[in-house]
Amino acid sequence: MTTPEALDPQACWQAVLARDRAWDGVFVTGVLTTGIYCRPSCPARHPARGNVRFFADGAAAQEAGLRACLRCRPDDLARDAAAVAGAIAMIKEAEEAPALAQLAAQAGYSPAHFQKLFTRHTGLSPAAYARALRQRRMGDALAGAGSVTEAIHAAGYGAPSRFYAESARLGMAPSAWRNGGAGVTIRWAQVATSLGPMLVAATDKGVCRLSFGEGEAALRARFPKADLVPGSGEFAALLDAVVDAVEVPGRADHIPLDVAGTAFQEAVWRQLQAIPPGETRSYAQIAAAVGKPGAVRATGSANGANHVSVLIPCHRVVRSDGSLGGYAWGLEIKRELLERERP
Repeated sequence: MTTPEALDPQACWQAVLARDRAWDGVFVTGVLTTGIYCRPSCPARHPARGNVRFFADGAAAQEAGLRACLRCRPDDLARDAAAVAGAIAMIKEAEEAPALAQLAAQAGYSPAHFQKLFTRHTGLSPAAYARALRQRRMGDALAGAGSVTEAIHAAGYGAPSRFYAESARLGMAPSAWRNGGAGVTIRWAQVATSLGPMLVAATDKGVCRLSFGEGEAALRARFPKADLVPGSGEFAALLDAVVDAVEVPGRADHIPLDVAGTAFQEAVWRQLQAIPPGETRSYAQIAAAVGKPGAVRATGSANGANHVSVLIPCHRVVRSDGSLGGYAWGLEIKRELLERERP
């Protein structure tokens, strides 16, 4: 449970002003003049900041003499959380991913409403959550199974064709994944940029590594069984596009990527890609955007696990007080990237 001391009043107030549903369940807003408490996303007119106090939950607000808002019904959140937890349990126990209609019926919601509710709580749709779960199990199974076919069935795929239809998300072929990248060809180059030496590496599917101050030794340590080949031919065109994205930071959606992480990491990375150039977000805002407002520290870890700096713009995440926070390649590079993106 969130304690009153753990609540950041400024972050809470910003969530109220934005009516950010991702913060529902993290705290309630007490309006001292009316004697009620609301969800952060309550559609009612905003009270004056001086009349507001934030509470960890409805029970704490009630102890202060407040009653629940009849419009946004903040105490119904427990039902929402239970519905999502029940759906997650159903997905984990099922051999085949349950249909959205099944999950919604179990929860007692319409499919459209439950889709939004589940996504708000987990950062993924029910279908994406089920895929991520199967893929995580597949990665674990490939590491210990005697064959790829055994791993496919152990991960919950009804047939090999189902796995191969989704296998592009793993970033490597199944056997290569199982053997730590063996058999995968990675083309790479180290180029001079205005930010210093930059390493770019890519598989046939896209860029799998972008870093500063690293060379072949670091790349080989990360992919010890891959076939590392100096880039040429089509790689040169990809390299030019990457260099352009670094020298003139902006949108890099056109550059293909080959990265994979946990479901939570990938949800964080999608949010990073959604930050417009010239803007920043706090770690707390990113955590809230993926439906895990209490996971600020885990969000920072997912941010740091980004393999393709700049292309997934982790430099656009700062601390709640506006300070830069950390950056794997040094604060000077982070500061310069942000400066270049200023309108």
